[in-house]
Amino acid sequence: MKRAVVVLVLVASASALALAQRPFDAARGWSFGGAQGRRYGIPVMPNPKYDGQFTFARLRWGPEFRVVGQSVPWSHDYPDGEHHFMQILNEITLVHPKITETSIIGLTDPALFKYPVAYMCEPGFLQVNDQEAAAFRAYLEKGGFVIFDDFAENRGGWYAFSSQMQRVIPGARWVELDGRHQIFHSFFEIDRPLDLIPPYDQQYKPIYYGLFEGNDPARRLMAIANFNNDISEYWEFAPTGFMPVFETNEAYKLGINYVMYGLTH
Repeated sequence: MKRAVVVLVLVASASALALAQRPFDAARGWSFGGAQGRRYGIPVMPNPKYDGQFTFARLRWGPEFRVVGQSVPWSHDYPDGEHHFMQILNEITLVHPKITETSIIGLTDPALFKYPVAYMCEPGFLQVNDQEAAAFRAYLEKGGFVIFDDFAENRGGWYAFSSQMQRVIPGARWVELDGRHQIFHSFFEIDRPLDLIPPYDQQYKPIYYGLFEGNDPARRLMAIANFNNDISEYWEFAPTGFMPVFETNEAYKLGINYVMYGLTH
């Protein structure tokens, strides 16, 4: 385990050095600017053909967009956040994911059931209709695992998110998690997950909430919500030197644990 942690640090550092040297790519439409180097005007690439290889599945709701940016909440940190994360997942585990391809899946798309682990960004702005709620519920109840990330009190808030999730799972009760839950020990030993400070909005305390089958904490965890936090922000900016290496590595470790838990439960 200690060796894996050291490798993670080295891989993250090497990735940062290599990727930070990339020139501006006008064809992809990105540019660094502002305090956090936000990207904008990013074309949405076609989903890769499904072949059973692990692929980062990003959930979307509402209309499809060919170009995404800050005005499209579910697209935040796309595509670099997941690409950097998949590179680390490939280096550290035997999952062998696709590294530079993302599947963007609508909540009513039957293809969602091919992906055991899915990720949703900015769920504080989630809005689901009856059809989306029913399809999302079926995915969770049939074994899907979802990572909710990148939201806080000032970005949608918990009430807005939990209200929408009540439509998905009527009667859902979220349970606050600490370092004792198995998800924090599914690959790396993360005894103090609350020590990872948010990359911004640091006046808020990070909280991890879990949603369990039948609202029973002894059963399978169907979803985890990183409230008042944003681990994909660390993933996205890993190559830039904008984020501290220690916090970035902790965010990678959390992501790897989430994926490994989802694949084994």
